[in-house]
Amino acid sequence: MQSLFQIPETIENYLAELDDFIDTQIKPLEEEDDNIRFFDHRREHSRTDWDAGGLPREDWEMLLAEARRCADEAGHFRFQLPEEFGGQNGGNLAMARIREHFAAKGLGLHNDLQNEHSIVGNLVQPLMVRDFGTQSQKQFIEPMCRGEMLWSFGLTEEEHGSDATWMKTRAARHRKDGVSGWLINGEKMWTTGLHVATHVMCFARHSGEDGSARGIGCFVVDTEAKGFSVGEYMWTFNMPTDHPKCSFRDVFVPDEMVLGDLDFGLACAQHFVHENRIRQAASSLGAAQYCIDESVKYAKERAPFGKPLWLNQAIQFPLVELQTEAEMLRLLIYQTAHAMDGMSKTEVAKRLTDKVSMCNYRANRLVCEAADRAMQVHGGLGYSRHKPFEHIYRHHRRYRITEGSEEIQMRKIAAVMFGKIQTGK
Repeated sequence: MQSLFQIPETIENYLAELDDFIDTQIKPLEEEDDNIRFFDHRREHSRTDWDAGGLPREDWEMLLAEARRCADEAGHFRFQLPEEFGGQNGGNLAMARIREHFAAKGLGLHNDLQNEHSIVGNLVQPLMVRDFGTQSQKQFIEPMCRGEMLWSFGLTEEEHGSDATWMKTRAARHRKDGVSGWLINGEKMWTTGLHVATHVMCFARHSGEDGSARGIGCFVVDTEAKGFSVGEYMWTFNMPTDHPKCSFRDVFVPDEMVLGDLDFGLACAQHFVHENRIRQAASSLGAAQYCIDESVKYAKERAPFGKPLWLNQAIQFPLVELQTEAEMLRLLIYQTAHAMDGMSKTEVAKRLTDKVSMCNYRANRLVCEAADRAMQVHGGLGYSRHKPFEHIYRHHRRYRITEGSEEIQMRKIAAVMFGKIQTGK
């Protein structure tokens, strides 16, 4: 879908390069050895090891890893990273356009958001290490990019989600075998990817009062550490699951594995929040456009009662509403991402936080509405798993909760509207 906003020619040319790479290397991989089972009506069963707690099947994850390896070898996987780490310094507008473009293609090995897989990686944690890590910790970046060192993210607790500053997990000073560090005690949940992770970023309070951002550190825990254990994997609307609970019982973490400012560890968690939200919005927009386009195509082909389905205004008008919303969102997402590229992270937080939230919550809501409408237009076939709409709905429905629920996003917008947050406009 073309936009009135002029995407730079360099980005559009790169999309063509990516399309060629997908056609020549990723599609053949997707189609060999019945790998298409992971994307057709068998997808949920093919991906899920029901007898192993609902975890992803090994052959599914091996296929994803091979696709990422091919993309990394071709120079695409690290696109957003700086050149010093093998990337192309991809900006927010480029990443948003790529994410939208990929999602608009529908399901495929090139981009499967059920587990945040893409041939153009959203490599947030290597960038966290670059910006917050010590010189010693920066040696982690290359093995992280190669998939040899995998970090899970432990912020949410069973009783505390959006209210992260009220977390119960605690860290206390401790010395073990002559090494200075910390003892961690507490529990986390939704620690995605922990079944294969080598480490988990555990946010824990070591000082300060509940409700204060000060006094919370980011402790990088080795998953083999004594006292660390993985609990129940939470079965979700979209399976398989790699989202477990985990617990820390006197887990020792040396000082050298504290990431960032000890007193303001939450800055690590918040460092890429705006970038993640704008990319998530772009993905949802692309998936919504796919659902709209497929519905229009089907309505032109289907002829019940002797006339094309699209002639019915009951079919036309809901799709018109969705397309109008998509067009408006597309312009806002592009404009916001473009503006982000001209600002520091601090400026983005001050001047664009409301716009990013608008893009995010509206796009995530749009794709759910578009997937639901696509099911309705396609009738019984749309309700079946032989069409991808139920999969798209089940995945994108979680985006209305993760990366800040839509209520949190709306509260952020209201804070700007009513002057609680000054944007400096």
